Amino acid sequence: MFIREKKNRSGSVSVQIISKSHGRYKVLKTVGCGTMRHEIIRLRTLARQEIERMESQPSLFPSESDELVEQAFSSLYNSNIRTVGPELVFGRIYDHIGFGCIKEDLFRHLVISRLAFPLSKLKTTEYLYRYQGETINVDSIYRFLDKLNDTLKPTVEQIAFIHTRRTLGDGISVVFYDITTLYFEASDEDDLRKTGFSKDGKHSNPQIFIGLLVGSRGYAIGYDIFEGNTIP
Repeated sequence: MFIREKKNRSGSVSVQIISKSHGRYKVLKTVGCGTMRHEIIRLRTLARQEIERMESQPSLFPSESDELVEQAFSSLYNSNIRTVGPELVFGRIYDHIGFGCIKEDLFRHLVISRLAFPLSKLKTTEYLYRYQGETINVDSIYRFLDKLNDTLKPTVEQIAFIHTRRTLGDGISVVFYDITTLYFEASDEDDLRKTGFSKDGKHSNPQIFIGLLVGSRGYAIGYDIFEGNTIP
């Protein structure tokens, strides 16, 4: 008997116990599925223990390290786990640009998670809880987006402009402006989301226009949003 790891379509990994008889392989038992490295390591340990039990040949010298690993992982919860890669990479870029002076932790979380895992607002809350240990309600994100648009937008644009000017050697001789549309899977319009000419061909869905001003090489200077029925 031996242990096999099989990657599923969902992205998880199944840890199985396999036997070989007369040239054919047979799945004796699926120990479990995991997505995180520590989960897979724990499943491997369980599989080894199960093989020993099935072969009725328990080890005379039980591995103390295996028991310690099992105890350690069994005591872990999502709130104990941190994914540090996105913060180490994107967080450093975030601070280098100058956004660190905005004393809003949620803004930092949203920017970095958007770069690392571009998901819906609801999925973003799940990501922040699972990988960053942050419990944030989706309504809090929507309220913060209003604050971002109403009060923080000038500061964000000023930081982006200063970074662009610094990167381009204090000289902005040419700028580029473009607009695009973003549609919503909804049927009702409001003061901002309105039906209009859609670049995605979704003419029956309410949408908004987004305008972006950049310098050479695509460095951002400013942005704005407009009603979906604006004539470009």
